[in-house]
Amino acid sequence: MTTQVALRRELHYGNRVVACHAERPRNVHAMLASAVARHPRRQALICGETRLSYAELDDEVGRVAAGLAALGVGQGDRVAMLLGNGVPFVVVTYAAARLGAVTVPLSIREQMPGIRHALLNSEAIALIVEAEFIDLVPPPDETPNLSSRIAVGQASGYLDYDRLRRTGPLADAADVSEDEVATILYTSGTTGVPKGAMLTGLGIVHSSINFVTTMDLGPTDKTIVVVPMNHVTGLVAGIHTLICAGGSIAIMRDFKAERFLECAAREGMTCSLMVPAMYNLCLLQANLSDYDLSAWRVGGYGGAPMPAATIERLADALPGLGLMNAYGATEVTSPATVMPSDQTAARRLSVGLPVPGAEICVMDEAGREVPAGVDGELWIRGAMVVPGYWRNPEADAREFSAGFWKSGDIGSVDEDGFVHVHDRKKDMINRGGYKVFTAQVESVLTACPGVIEAAVVAKPCPILGERVHAVLSVNQDEAKQEAVSAQCAAQLADYQCPESYTFYQAPLPRNANGKILKRQIRQELGFLDP
Repeated sequence: MTTQVALRRELHYGNRVVACHAERPRNVHAMLASAVARHPRRQALICGETRLSYAELDDEVGRVAAGLAALGVGQGDRVAMLLGNGVPFVVVTYAAARLGAVTVPLSIREQMPGIRHALLNSEAIALIVEAEFIDLVPPPDETPNLSSRIAVGQASGYLDYDRLRRTGPLADAADVSEDEVATILYTSGTTGVPKGAMLTGLGIVHSSINFVTTMDLGPTDKTIVVVPMNHVTGLVAGIHTLICAGGSIAIMRDFKAERFLECAAREGMTCSLMVPAMYNLCLLQANLSDYDLSAWRVGGYGGAPMPAATIERLADALPGLGLMNAYGATEVTSPATVMPSDQTAARRLSVGLPVPGAEICVMDEAGREVPAGVDGELWIRGAMVVPGYWRNPEADAREFSAGFWKSGDIGSVDEDGFVHVHDRKKDMINRGGYKVFTAQVESVLTACPGVIEAAVVAKPCPILGERVHAVLSVNQDEAKQEAVSAQCAAQLADYQCPESYTFYQAPLPRNANGKILKRQIRQELGFLDP
């Protein structure tokens, strides 16, 4: 892991002084332009039968940028994307960057209420959606700012994406400052109301360089993006990082272990970034010796610790693979720490060292830094930390201080500088890398007929780490599990929906202050050791 990079302190976002890479592309568009200039014939994107060189990708980006400009999209305008993993997602991302527009990626696993909130809050003027997801889009009278609706595939009332890209390519890029917002990613919080984290050009470029630097990536590297591109990991680690490196991106729509390994062998994948559950599934569902994975040298992972048994089995099956834990969040534009691969086995429960330019301190409840090895809340500052949330000054005041983002994670930093994450201050479930904020699920549950109160807790799972379990105090005559499940499915993303239930006719246990005792509930259910 190479960390000897030139950093300098700079003033950004009006009042933040942060350590930045001295040499870097000026903005998101400049990352692609640099890769096109250096490697025009090298493969950039691979998706099924489609293979685009950097020159061909650049042409496609230019055409879509021209099509969006013809619809009135300009610098600062928000372009929403309800797209699964595929070539259009990548193309639209860089087409918007060429115009200086702001992308708003939406989860295809979200339901209409969440999509409506993001469209209204961001005031997006254009939406590009795959035809199979148009039923999730609110009607026009509920989204007055949305002047253009574009469908990938045939959809009545939508402009055809193929028509959008038929004009001559737009070559000239907007003059965009790196401090300007490039992408708004909506992330749920403890209030249950999603907040739009503002990812800037500076943050995206800085995080991409940090991945390239810490993982020693270059133009001969190739990844498979199988995690959702609308998530910060897929967007930054999967797309922007490989474009920054001038490498190649193979795209998979969803994760199936055998198909993933077949693709990895066929394409000569060299690097990956997935959740531990995906590595586990590769070991459980396939014999790795059946595939030529000799090129696979970097196995990045995040979202949960890697089980010791998985590390050992991967080391036996793939001795050339270096596993690297990466810890981050949407608010830090992906990585805040990366584990050197030669330290992973010995420091399995650590998430690694701070990336270049990152400051991580551990603070107590009074806002004082604690000594090495002592637990507290992890605060993070650096060029990759977002300037705040889109039009949400209350959340900014609550979650940022002096340029530090208050992560809500309880952890420590040891004497050697390695960061450990022990628990979550915010009440959250980690389902295979998907963050499920229990307040959001509980608000839906308590609106169901017959449900008096609800507590959502993590149920241990050997594959996904945690699953969503709902404990309900109910009026037995009114509350039916089928009806509760149906209401959750209509209001929540599928990974947020409870997968199992416990029904009580008695009140849920509470402490003297009236707070539901979730730890006691988990212990009574056998989800915790006594």
